Amino acid sequence: MDGPKTVVERLRGAFDALTRAERQLANALIDNYPMLGLESITTVAESAGVSTPTVVRMAKKLGFGGFPEMQATLRAELQATISNPITKHDQWAESALEGHLLSRFADAVTENIRQTLNQIDKRTFDAVAELLSDQSRNVHVVGGRITRSMADHFFTHMQVIRPGVTQIASNSNSWPHYVLNMRPGDILVAFDIRRYEHDILRLTEMARARDVTIVLFTDQWGSPAARHAAHRFHARIEVPSAWDSTAVILFIAEALIAAIETRTWETTRARMNELEELFDRTRLFRKFV
Repeated sequence: MDGPKTVVERLRGAFDALTRAERQLANALIDNYPMLGLESITTVAESAGVSTPTVVRMAKKLGFGGFPEMQATLRAELQATISNPITKHDQWAESALEGHLLSRFADAVTENIRQTLNQIDKRTFDAVAELLSDQSRNVHVVGGRITRSMADHFFTHMQVIRPGVTQIASNSNSWPHYVLNMRPGDILVAFDIRRYEHDILRLTEMARARDVTIVLFTDQWGSPAARHAAHRFHARIEVPSAWDSTAVILFIAEALIAAIETRTWETTRARMNELEELFDRTRLFRKFV
């Protein structure tokens, strides 16, 4: 069965059916998610420039009994984003189902992929592929404590596909040095899932101030860095484990790599041939003839 949709997923899903005032409210809630939605109904309405009845009406359109129920859902989401591995393990243990863990884990990941794909706008995917294919823009890639391995995977492939790709070191103390080399129009690809990292947020703030376009890979709730991102990929990450699963984020990243490679194939093929020659010279790989 489908997992419950987050409030922001409901907002995006219902956006086209909302009135002009409701869209204005939805944009305000998304831009400052989830914090604005946790304010009083009067503050929410004033911040979005709409009436309080508009707030109530939109909450009901999203499937809630009213604004208090929507706020309760937001509070539960906020609690989920700061859950540590012990808390997550205990939650899964309490609701453990029958069957082998391998099967239950596979079912969870499969459902995560299905729900994530239902939420992804293919136009956004294509726009990001075009953006990252533009070799007049330099690409900078960064990840956090858990997401660094995905950033490394993405960087390794992108570095083969095109020039001008930089992986930002794990030591955040050195990040201002990388920001120094970012130019307007460059792209920062960032990976950040719960428990969201302050350093990633600060880096995206500094990059955005230099007119860098930010592409963010995050979870269903959304990293605070999302407010600075021009493009966001939200992936489902919950599985029967103390740890979150990054399988769906990796799936999207690899699909994006394939899309970029297809768009740049002529130059990418030449780079691959040159790289293979360098591998031969260094005898990096053992060849069986």
